[in-house]
Amino acid sequence: MSPEQFQQKLFIWFDMHGRKDLPWQLEINPYRVWVSEIMLQQTQVVSVIAYFNRFVARFPTVQSLASAELDEVLQHWSGLGYYARARNLHKTAQIVADNAGAFPQTVAELSALPGIGRSTAGAILSIACGQSQPILDGNVKRVLARFHAVHGWPGENKVAARLWQISQRYTPRQRTGDYTQAMMDLGATLCTRSKPLCEVCPVAAGCQARQLGLVKHLPGSKPRKDLPVKQLYFLLLVDDENRILLERRPPTGIWGGLWSLPEFADPQALQDWCLHGNYRIHTSQTLPSQRHSFSHYHLDYIPLLATLENPINNVMEGERTVWYKTADINTLGLPAPIKRLLQQHFTEDQNDEND
Repeated sequence: MSPEQFQQKLFIWFDMHGRKDLPWQLEINPYRVWVSEIMLQQTQVVSVIAYFNRFVARFPTVQSLASAELDEVLQHWSGLGYYARARNLHKTAQIVADNAGAFPQTVAELSALPGIGRSTAGAILSIACGQSQPILDGNVKRVLARFHAVHGWPGENKVAARLWQISQRYTPRQRTGDYTQAMMDLGATLCTRSKPLCEVCPVAAGCQARQLGLVKHLPGSKPRKDLPVKQLYFLLLVDDENRILLERRPPTGIWGGLWSLPEFADPQALQDWCLHGNYRIHTSQTLPSQRHSFSHYHLDYIPLLATLENPINNVMEGERTVWYKTADINTLGLPAPIKRLLQQHFTEDQNDEND
């Protein structure tokens, strides 16, 4: 099947069945496409819709995002995970705002901005600017790897280079935005990771993986390795005004820039920290252990709920440590598991008080 035939069949299918009413497909401009593409990295469409709507309602332009405090940006991102995306979004917005709000018009210039890779740059330019630019997100990798029976894990440089060649060859010069969206839709709705709907795929006749019986084997999987397990203790320290102690995490790394609970490697370190800070514990309760999995390790954490015996009179560490009202925890940018932990406990407590 030639690239022209592939495009024609894909367009016919997209015109009849493609998704055209997703929030970022309305009022298309580089800013909205960029935000949606960043959100859709590592996150499914169904999860992104509500986040996107809230985000652009609060930050409708790149200038409004650039002028916002990082805390507020992280708050609107809380729950989406991979928080480096939000920090890079904020940095890039400030760079673009300094350029009178105009996004660069080349892949090279866009890719130089924080958090924007080659595929995201191609999506912005093809969808919002009408340029003929290839993309290679996860869905497109799967479609092309199967269509051309490309073996190996797409994360390998050699495999990725082959898929980029194919993507470039099949990208049309007309209707580039529709083509980009159609390829993503095809991978998301028909050429899925498991149980693909090959019988209704518009390009199934030319799919080499189907002809060879390799659909379920392609694309190749990332070599598996056992994830290490890290254990931490989180301290839920509550004062006499029903405020909880929160610490801002370092700007880089896991949950970078978010507010979280003080964490410790073991109970002794936790006790030493309390003694050093003159936090005299009145009551304490160990809560059930929980697990949160990252891409490269599992985190097993044990929450310790403690109330203070003494009023707080020690100096906070600048902007790194705050006492925050438990009733207002939803207004902060918190990691999803920490927010759930606080909501579970303090919402229940507040409901008990109201009964």
